[in-house]
Amino acid sequence: MRRLLLGCALVMSAMSVANAAAKGVQVVADESHQRVDITIDGKPFTSYVWPSTLKKPVLYPLIAADGVTVTRGYPLAPRDGERVDHPHHAGMWFNYGNVDGFDFWNNSDAIKPEDRGKMGSIHHQKIVSAKSGAKGELEVESLWTAGSGKDVLKQTTKYVFWQKGDARYIDTEVTLTALDKVVFHDDKEGLLGIRVAHFLESATEKGGTFADASGRPTPVASGTAGATGVYLTSEGKKGDAVWSTRGKWCELTGTDADGHVESIAILDHTKNPNYPTYWHARGYGLFAANPLGQKIFDPKAAQLDYTIEKGQSATFRYRVIVMDHAADATEMNQQQAAFEGAA
Repeated sequence: MRRLLLGCALVMSAMSVANAAAKGVQVVADESHQRVDITIDGKPFTSYVWPSTLKKPVLYPLIAADGVTVTRGYPLAPRDGERVDHPHHAGMWFNYGNVDGFDFWNNSDAIKPEDRGKMGSIHHQKIVSAKSGAKGELEVESLWTAGSGKDVLKQTTKYVFWQKGDARYIDTEVTLTALDKVVFHDDKEGLLGIRVAHFLESATEKGGTFADASGRPTPVASGTAGATGVYLTSEGKKGDAVWSTRGKWCELTGTDADGHVESIAILDHTKNPNYPTYWHARGYGLFAANPLGQKIFDPKAAQLDYTIEKGQSATFRYRVIVMDHAADATEMNQQQAAFEGAA
């Protein structure tokens, strides 16, 4: 596993050099290494990867325009001083914690053999198209398979990548088609998730297990050193108060050890089921939009149990923005209006 992830880092480095003269957004497939690399003006942005250890495809890492990586390295490439919990949290992903009783969210190689039958896996099937240009486009297909071995959902994902000023964008459109009747039981573990770098964690978060300089897990009494992240939502919720609330957008901003201010924003869309989404946003570094949990977040709300009938489809649209600055509410509302007007 370590070799695979060191290999990923080396490929990203080689990709940066090879594309140094490339302009615009380059989307380059390398299926022999289970990856598609995305660069902007020759600089790495992200890669779509599907290592078997993760049990799902992910975008990893996410890199800001100024070169700062805003996602955690673990478990793919552990870095000194970052948390080593939740090995299923890698980069940016899309899945759910309770689909017909099977857990697709928490699955990884860390699951005990006796528990694997309770889990679900998402298998990359094929690259439908990969296009470079002023905006890069990637369309892929994958398959959701329950621990019983039954295929339950076909997933088609369309990504659009581009940059404007110091902001890098990922538009994600996921269409899930039910191969049989599927119920997404009301659960907090979902749906579009990002695991952020340590500097974007909350300063109020407690200690935990962190990687030392050699990558070894080490218990730490307080894990707040260098953590500066603060959440803000469209409804004015801030910091730790964001979790379990609803909003059209949520932004997470922090400052790294070199003084770079970085933000990640997730924008919901009016066409999405159960809009506006609930925010499964945690101080330890999980940043997720979850429209399919409801009573789990608000005990006064009805049980959701979102259902897709056999042969029917549901589509989810999100915009993720990585910025080299802290956007205020006015700017974020403008970003939200632009996103809702684009689709």
